[in-house]
Amino acid sequence: MKNYFFITGTGKGIGKALAEILLKDKQNYVYGLSRTNVLTHSNFSFVKIDLSKNEDLENYTFPVLEKAQRITLINNAGLIGDIKPMGKKKTASIIDTIMVNTTATAVLINSFIATFQNQKAEKLILNISSGAGRHPIHSWADYCASKSAMDMLSLVVQEEQQYKENPIKIFSVAPGIIDTNMQNEIRTAHKNDFPLKQQFVDMKNTQALASPQETAFLLLKIINNKADYQDIILDVREI
Repeated sequence: MKNYFFITGTGKGIGKALAEILLKDKQNYVYGLSRTNVLTHSNFSFVKIDLSKNEDLENYTFPVLEKAQRITLINNAGLIGDIKPMGKKKTASIIDTIMVNTTATAVLINSFIATFQNQKAEKLILNISSGAGRHPIHSWADYCASKSAMDMLSLVVQEEQQYKENPIKIFSVAPGIIDTNMQNEIRTAHKNDFPLKQQFVDMKNTQALASPQETAFLLLKIINNKADYQDIILDVREI
């Protein structure tokens, strides 16, 4: 029996760290859905896809999986977009941010459920949300809104799944503040556009940021012990 994991954004950060850890188990097979790839492994398949493009999302289909014990979708890819107050953001940035964070997540969940709903394998959808989807942050309007939408999407899907014969479990997890490229973008924002900039600079300087690897292990704790968590909306800092 095999365990299959579909992870978006495996080119770097949490997605890459998750894939690397999972691939240490020879029973795990990972599909990395990303624009770029740095991983090479016999159990890893790279799927080149731009989640901000309609045509890429429309053309992607999940493969037929035989003898699967576990099938997991991890919606990890995300964009923060222009770190500016509304009225100063570029239209293209708003569209891409919501497209990647919300639309792509919804499309992949829809396709995942359509493909695997009736399989008896253990099935899980893990959405990587954000505390910013639960608390307003200056200059992050589209990011906050798109992550909030991810939480509600998860709640509705779980509501629907309780009526299914072979239900799929779903979580929406805030991963905490992690030392990734997104944090680099935040620290390079102009202070006139982002009054909270110094707080994020200080977190980096005081080594208050978690590593992608540390966060990946916490997420895997949820994945491997999903029966222990009754809430749909989770935060790794409370695990």
